[in-house]
Amino acid sequence: MATMKTEMPLMARQEGEWSGSYTLVDTEGKILDKYTSHLSCKFIENPPYSYHQINRYKWPNGKQEEHHFPGLYRDKKVWFDTERLEGNAWEVDDVTIMFRFVFKKAPGTYLYEVIFLSSCNNYRFRTWHWFKNDRLYQRTLVQEERIK
Repeated sequence: MATMKTEMPLMARQEGEWSGSYTLVDTEGKILDKYTSHLSCKFIENPPYSYHQINRYKWPNGKQEEHHFPGLYRDKKVWFDTERLEGNAWEVDDVTIMFRFVFKKAPGTYLYEVIFLSSCNNYRFRTWHWFKNDRLYQRTLVQEERIK
């Protein structure tokens, strides 16, 4: 884990609890969905995983979801392989992380996520670009604030 925190310092700066809002839009900017989130990002001392993220979502109608994303560190990337998705994350520069995920139950569907972390480490701005058969069909806009 020390290697991961050393080789991926931006990822390490995201460790903690985040509260935010998600807005899903189509390619014309029409709002398709809105919900709130609480994410927990932490590093793990015990193998096999180096990183663990828990995403909790809540909708105004009472619907809730929780997803766990344990990650392995190798080759300056964090690799994910869950029943829902597989992919990896890498640092682009000192404020930007990229994720690429493939959804296992939706053949031909994948997304690229761009994460920008503020220099004070208290704000994240993320954009998910959703593709199906290599065509963009929607985006998710995320704004988050560190709560812990």
